[in-house]
Amino acid sequence: MNENELAYMSVAEQAKLVETKEISPVDLIQVYLDRIEKWDGVLHSWITVCGERALDQAKKAEAEIAGGLYRGPLHGIPFGAKDQITTGDVPTTMASIIQPDFGEGMTATAVTRLEEAGAILIGKNNLHEFGKGSSVNFHYGVPKNPWNLEIEPSHSSTGSGIPVSAGLVSPSLGEDTGGSIRGPAWANGVVGMRPTFGRVSRYGGIMYAWTQDTIAPLTRTVADNALVLQTIAGHDAKDPLSSDRPVPNYADHFSQDLKGLKLGLVREMSVGQDLHPDVDKMLKKALDVLTSLGATVEEISLPKAKYAVPLQLLTSDPDVAAMFLHKYLRPHWDEFDVGTRTRMAAAALVPAVVHNRAMRGRALVRNEVLSAFKEYDALVTLMNFVPPLKLEDSVEKIDSKEDVATRMFKSRRMCTYPFSVANVPAISVPSGFTKDDVPMSIQIAAKPFDEAMMFRVANAFEQATDWHTRHPDLEQTVGPTLDTAGE
Repeated sequence: MNENELAYMSVAEQAKLVETKEISPVDLIQVYLDRIEKWDGVLHSWITVCGERALDQAKKAEAEIAGGLYRGPLHGIPFGAKDQITTGDVPTTMASIIQPDFGEGMTATAVTRLEEAGAILIGKNNLHEFGKGSSVNFHYGVPKNPWNLEIEPSHSSTGSGIPVSAGLVSPSLGEDTGGSIRGPAWANGVVGMRPTFGRVSRYGGIMYAWTQDTIAPLTRTVADNALVLQTIAGHDAKDPLSSDRPVPNYADHFSQDLKGLKLGLVREMSVGQDLHPDVDKMLKKALDVLTSLGATVEEISLPKAKYAVPLQLLTSDPDVAAMFLHKYLRPHWDEFDVGTRTRMAAAALVPAVVHNRAMRGRALVRNEVLSAFKEYDALVTLMNFVPPLKLEDSVEKIDSKEDVATRMFKSRRMCTYPFSVANVPAISVPSGFTKDDVPMSIQIAAKPFDEAMMFRVANAFEQATDWHTRHPDLEQTVGPTLDTAGE
């Protein structure tokens, strides 16, 4: 096999090669380090690459496996982590320049569990500063979509989606409050999910929306996503909000068909909108696939869902402002990305009475979403009403009432925020490409703590299509060398 084939293998495929000693963890790590050196000067998906540390751990993994100690399918597999998730001796910058390390030696439980399973941290991924910026002015370089450098790679956990798509790492950890994993998964043509709130410990993640933040994986396949979630999920005494519910074996619930399942197609997040022609065509084909697998798909309405975006922005953003405004923003105003400081400063002006009313409004949205699961096994929506935009068009403006209305009711947030507000699991699954080869995705959501059902539907859809087998041609999109591609 060549380097490109190995780089784009699923975790499951790489694991078989490592277990049978057909490839060593050292060689696997080196493949990704070489690809990062070659391509990431343009893609800007990494802030920190800890190559020497990763190779040292790979040598230890190789010795363990040679000695008969095989820890499981993540042993020797490299992973990345959004630079909002603490990683011990590897600095956590929050994509900010105001201080070198926000982690203070802490290691997130999700990272610890991956490393205990034998996975190897290869580096920290780029993000919008503090996970809250909305501009393309990144301190560590503007991340680029490997399918097309002129197309947005989406927001926040963008640096965790790009390397999975570009074959610069296998899985990566991101953080999803309102869609910060699912958005980059959609834009970069990979699989990304948010779990039920409490399913994964947030200890060691630098969080601020304490009732909605989640840590979860981005991967190339649904099965890989389930494997990583299986590893990091479960109760953690260090996180008092983590659930003690048992974590099922997600792979046991995979099925090639969906016979007997009843799926709800949410009108407000799909067919009830003014869709881009390519998205409309993709959605119809995706629904045909789901019905061909035996599922019954019925159109349903969740009218309160459209209010999820303003309600969440009025609740989670003030949380950020309360946590960071006085400590960081005031004394370091000029050092912040303009998008980050504008958003935090605006959030600080939200009156307590408005925040309280928004919290009550969120409860109404949550109850409406949860009520749908009394009749339906899972819900199906788009990830966005349009394909990923040109990079310059993705910068959100608030210069007029029309700009604000677009942001609230006509953007990707309209599809992702309702499930965040409801705190239910939801996954973005590749479902096609535009005529210009830009990725598109559908979203599948399930009731709280029923990630097994979400994975079952997503896996069946994935196995019936071939979208997940397509990868960007970096020689074509980035260029054969950094010199010719430009920075």
